[in-house]
Amino acid sequence: MTPDRPFAPPLPRNPARALPWFSVIAGSLLTAVPLVAHVPLLPPFGLLMLLGWRLLARYAMRRWAAAPLGFVDDLLSGQPLGSAVLLWSLCFLMIDLIEQRLAFRDFWQDWLIAAGLLALALWGGRLIAVPLAAHLDAAVVAQWGMAVLLFPLATRVAAWIDAKRAYP
Repeated sequence: MTPDRPFAPPLPRNPARALPWFSVIAGSLLTAVPLVAHVPLLPPFGLLMLLGWRLLARYAMRRWAAAPLGFVDDLLSGQPLGSAVLLWSLCFLMIDLIEQRLAFRDFWQDWLIAAGLLALALWGGRLIAVPLAAHLDAAVVAQWGMAVLLFPLATRVAAWIDAKRAYP
């Protein structure tokens, strides 16, 4: 049952409803892959998948889903506990505010929204986790650029999973 279709039957309680959650957790697990690099270019894949799901399939996850998924990401990534909970919840709130203003969106607007929210999350995470005296600005910009370039791939993966879960 969705707000635009109040009399539609609710989604069945089957494992297909958990696939968006598992894909975001799998994205968060990708940051645990041992990769040696001089510059941290690995983007936050969990956040990319979360934004891909939220912008592509609006009702795939509830609005409160960002908090527990952010908590799982904090546990897996080693960030200060609660940072992803706060930042991912802020991303969901910002998307809700943008959706109230825009009647229709296309992929370019979703990409622009995701780029802004990724910048918010990466810079917010930098301010929470690292002292201001540390010079990591170039690394955060490079990580943001990599994340923005990989957003279409994350959206494509979310669309593929959504197509597979909708038609078993």
